[in-house]
Amino acid sequence: MTRSSRRVGSTVTPAQAASRQWDLVVLGAGSAGLVASRTAAALGASVLLIEAGRFGGECLHTGCVPSKALIATAAAAHAARHGSTLGVGGQDVPIDFGAVMSHVRAAIRRIEPVDSPDALAKDGVHSLRGHARFDGPDAVVVDAERIRFRDAIVATGSAPIRSPAEGAESIDVLTNETFWDLDERPDRLLIQGGGAIGCEIAQAMARLGSSVTLVHRGDRLLAKEDAEASQVVLEALRADGVDVRLKTSVRAVSAAGTSATSASGGARLSDGSDVVFDRMLAALGRQARTGALGLEVAGVALDASGAVAVDRAMKTSNPRIRAAGDVTALPRFTHTAGMYASVAATNAVLGLSRAADLDVVPRVTFTSPEVGAVGVDPAQAPGRGMRVIVQQHAHLDRAIADGHTDGFTKIVVDRRGRVAGAVIVGPRAGESLAEYTVATRARLSVNALASTIHAYPTYSDAGWNAVVSEARRGLGRGAVSLAIRGLSAVRRRRA
Repeated sequence: MTRSSRRVGSTVTPAQAASRQWDLVVLGAGSAGLVASRTAAALGASVLLIEAGRFGGECLHTGCVPSKALIATAAAAHAARHGSTLGVGGQDVPIDFGAVMSHVRAAIRRIEPVDSPDALAKDGVHSLRGHARFDGPDAVVVDAERIRFRDAIVATGSAPIRSPAEGAESIDVLTNETFWDLDERPDRLLIQGGGAIGCEIAQAMARLGSSVTLVHRGDRLLAKEDAEASQVVLEALRADGVDVRLKTSVRAVSAAGTSATSASGGARLSDGSDVVFDRMLAALGRQARTGALGLEVAGVALDASGAVAVDRAMKTSNPRIRAAGDVTALPRFTHTAGMYASVAATNAVLGLSRAADLDVVPRVTFTSPEVGAVGVDPAQAPGRGMRVIVQQHAHLDRAIADGHTDGFTKIVVDRRGRVAGAVIVGPRAGESLAEYTVATRARLSVNALASTIHAYPTYSDAGWNAVVSEARRGLGRGAVSLAIRGLSAVRRRRA
């Protein structure tokens, strides 16, 4: 299908949507729903995308985009304060938090048109605003109008987990969905949870001048990441002034004054200490948004966590319905939502059973320094007969030049000398991680990476230096070593 002959979509009413049967109905216009809709339309399917809220979903409005915009402003403030370490007059800088949030919202507005109904229409997708509920295995209802489909994809995303602390209902506790409504910087911010969201916002707000207390019940931050990486992040947060309380939880909170909707108050922690705050943020993870969808009527089963249960082809217990994104229990990242949604849409439209790659999933925490990881966890490598090669950034030329030497690069190598995973801690770790994501999925050998010229000086030099050392190590072993000695001996005799 040429671009000129491509179908054009439109915004439709419930009655208009009910007047036909759709090849594919997609519930939710977040990352997964947008990719699924566009993929299916590109394959020639008639597609209806139904969204009850804002097009663009969590990533655009309350997740990736606003958090990275906030981090950018915090990094600018940090650089201004600490320029003296590089011979530039470092000084404290005034923070205009209103302007900070204006920058955050401007970033959202700049990207928002890409995810709009008008943009979707140009890609052949029809869109409908409203709350959809399944009315059987092959239909949904919106505003009392029954809309039939051949296939459907559930992509309704997830919602933040609320604080379980006693009295939390008496406080206007922020989540990652409401944090971006702030217009004034809280002088004292209490954050509950030491995962990626909690760590990113804690560091950013501390750099922007808030007094931040981060309470985490685990014995280390970023529990799913490499232990050494979590230690580097802990030290970085504390260096930025964050009061990190590990092995601690918020037991109870109480509002300041008599207002039942007060935003400020005090918290009693599990260690018996008290923390006074102006605002409190619950960063305790997310849960699938499945309520009020009527999934039981459609024959769609949920797993033990309440998420939609899917197989590797993104199919649910109803063969007509698939699911992708945060509404499932699969890794909850924007990039996985898009990839798995593409698989779901392709399978639905073409009748295939293509399996999604659930093994090679890169992830990045955007603290300073960043933490990027993919593939086999270095801690699990020895038990699987694998080796871990490490390059500390204290010996990395670019890190030394920049004054950011507190990171490292770890590469997991399997028995056959192939890359099986990596962990990178340092500036722009997410960008450096891309090479090892490809290498892990393609099962490239360390020799292949070592023989590829890398630009100098960059942070990716750390990984390259590590694989070069590993390749040289291999020269002194086995048949390769014998061949080298033999060729050298022949060369000497001919000289």
